[in-house]
Amino acid sequence: MPAIIYWAIPGFLAFIGLELLMLRIRRSTHPEAIGYELRDTGASLTMGVGNLLIAAAWKTVGLAVLLACYEFRLFELDPGLWWYWALLIPAEDFVYYWFHRFSHRVRFAWAGHVNHHSSTHYNLSTALRQSWTSPFFHTGFLVPLALAGFHPLTIYLAHALNLLYQFWVHTEVVGRLPRWFEAVFNTPSHHRVHHATNPRYLDANYAGVFIIWD
Repeated sequence: MPAIIYWAIPGFLAFIGLELLMLRIRRSTHPEAIGYELRDTGASLTMGVGNLLIAAAWKTVGLAVLLACYEFRLFELDPGLWWYWALLIPAEDFVYYWFHRFSHRVRFAWAGHVNHHSSTHYNLSTALRQSWTSPFFHTGFLVPLALAGFHPLTIYLAHALNLLYQFWVHTEVVGRLPRWFEAVFNTPSHHRVHHATNPRYLDANYAGVFIIWD
C-alpha cells in the first residue's frame, strides 16, 4: 500500500475526534444517540493497525505478482497522460466492486470480511475495522489491470485513493447529499444501507467510489 495511507492516519484520527465531538453535541438534543463506545472503537483501531501491518508485509509479494503480469500487458499506457488516470481510477473502482462483492458472496472470503461489519456502531472508526486476510485475496483482482497495461505502482496508488475516499462514507453525521452526487458516487447514505442488517438491505451497495456499478 502506498505511503499515502500512512500519511493519512493523523487525518483519520482528527476526523474521528471531530465526529465524536459532533455526536456528543447531538446527544444534548437526542439522548438516544450512542455514537462511540470505548471497547468497540478500540477493536476497530486495533484491527486497522493489524490490517496496515499485514498489507505492508504482503505488498512486496503482491507487487511482484503484478509486475510479472505487467510484462505480458496488452497495451502501452503512459501514466503521464491525463486520460491514463481518467481510465485507471474508475477501472480500479470497478475491480474493487467485484472484490467487495466476492467478499460478501463467497463464504471463505466473507469469513474475513465479516469483521468489518461486526461493529454495533456506525462511525468513522468503523472504516478502520479492516480484515487481516483481505490483502491476500485482493491482489488477484488487480491482475487484469496490470495485464491491460496499467503499471502496478499506479494501480496501488489508485487503490489507496479508493480507500481514502471510503473513509468518510462511514458516518451517520452526514445526511443525504444532492441527488446528482448520490446518483454517481458512493455516499454515507448509500453505505449505511450496505452496513444495515435489515433483510431487505442485505448484499446491497458494494461500491467503493462510484455507486453506478450497482
